[in-house]
Amino acid sequence: MIVPDMIGFGLSEKPTREHAHSLDGHSANLIALVRKLDLQRVTMVCHDWGGPTGLSCALSNLERMRALVVMSTWAWRTPAAEFHTRIFPWRTMHAPLIGPYLLGKHSALAGRGVYLSVVDREKFRQRAQSAYEAVLPDPASRLLTWTWPRWIPLDDAARASERFDWLESELARCTLPALIVWGREDEVFAADVFATRFKELLPHAEGPELVTGRHFLQEDSGPAIAERIVRFLAEVRRREGI
Repeated sequence: MIVPDMIGFGLSEKPTREHAHSLDGHSANLIALVRKLDLQRVTMVCHDWGGPTGLSCALSNLERMRALVVMSTWAWRTPAAEFHTRIFPWRTMHAPLIGPYLLGKHSALAGRGVYLSVVDREKFRQRAQSAYEAVLPDPASRLLTWTWPRWIPLDDAARASERFDWLESELARCTLPALIVWGREDEVFAADVFATRFKELLPHAEGPELVTGRHFLQEDSGPAIAERIVRFLAEVRRREGI
């Protein structure tokens, strides 16, 4: 298992220039990693921004891929998430002055935002929240939390529109084995809209499998998700005769 520490996230280097946090840039970084390690028969597990970046990588390197797992994410221009069209909190937090103040200075996303995005908040607070906050300790390190989300397309003028149109088109042609897993309580990418859309694009996919979880569903149902992926890959192996 390889869990990339994307540049600007986790313990990796934190670029302080906004243009370092673009969809194409992060996708290119992941593609470079896969090719540098010469990975073959990859199962790409994509969550949140891992959807656009991971699927960009997978669909650009189909010969290296084995299967896809998508969880509470998206890969198209529309429909946009209702959550992202609200004046508050999303558009307010990403306004030119308010965004850097709330997400940069006060860590609204890495702190309160993630906390509100799980079901069992007390368990998360005790076991995991400090890890999310520790890797983004100051405003400079939090730059990505208010710059990269601006790549989410909310209208036809969005700068990532062509990339999302390409993703949607390529997904509709993709025949890789796929599994759709979703947080039942996810309000950021509601299952009835987004999991349903993935099923339309990947009609052969297994699922959607609904598990307990808001947007950070792995914090509430990590073991259950892992067990489901293991069973999915066992079935893929069986079909391949391995």
